Amino acid sequence: MASMRDIKRRKESVQSTGQITKAMKLVSSVKLQKAKQAAEECKPYFETMYETVAGMIAKSGQMSHPFLQKSQSDNKAVIMVTSNRGLAGGYNSNVVKLVTKDERFTQDNTRIYAVGTKGREAMEHQGYEVAKDYSEAMNDPMYYDAISIGKEVLSQYTRGEIGEIYLAYTIFKNTVVQIPNMIKLLPIDAEDIISEQEEEATDPLDRITLMNYEPEPEEALDAIIPKYINSLIFGGLTESYASENGARMQAMDSATSNAEEMISDLSLRYNRARQASITQELTEIIAGASAIQ
Repeated sequence: MASMRDIKRRKESVQSTGQITKAMKLVSSVKLQKAKQAAEECKPYFETMYETVAGMIAKSGQMSHPFLQKSQSDNKAVIMVTSNRGLAGGYNSNVVKLVTKDERFTQDNTRIYAVGTKGREAMEHQGYEVAKDYSEAMNDPMYYDAISIGKEVLSQYTRGEIGEIYLAYTIFKNTVVQIPNMIKLLPIDAEDIISEQEEEATDPLDRITLMNYEPEPEEALDAIIPKYINSLIFGGLTESYASENGARMQAMDSATSNAEEMISDLSLRYNRARQASITQELTEIIAGASAIQ
């Protein structure tokens, strides 16, 4: 049985840890409110952007454009959005598993564009090539960060160094639920979009009416697609930032609850040890007095 001194030290240590986790929970709660608001404000813009681009491609007929055609390169780029700090439960590991458990991505054909030090460290440990690190963007995601990332991967794509671009991030559903997700940014699968648009079209004329472009379709796509990609990346950053703080708040809440349970258990053990010590001292005193008599 542990001594009273050991139990007391353990209790003080757990109390100190509990105070830290409680403070981290409060900090994450404040950050979550701001991040959640930013994600909710940006979401309608990204949905409209997707619908606009999808409508353009669906009504453009058979268009030949590099952004719509698979490149000859088998290399893949994955923009992986994680956090710079841990203590967020399975938030970071779930995003890493999206890539490492996917048979499409191997150490030989995949380049990682890391947004978050935890993801970068994990992928380097797994033997993947980390082409560039944008971890500073996760301190406070801004649209400029998405532009920088989008510009880099698009330049690699247009030069033919990579054939596909993916985005791995976490969807913020609510404070408790965060869903890791992988989406394909380029090349845009025109056939799937056309099928989707035809199913959603309520007016038969919408299924056959082609879109007129001014200037040429290729010039319009050259201007719009990069903005479309940047918007999806920024959407992934804001969703992931909110998910990170939500996951950390839940993790710290669980840690605080566990600390309180441990303190209660240690207090009970300390009181039992104290009672046992007092009983033993009384027994020794009585035994000594009996021996003297």
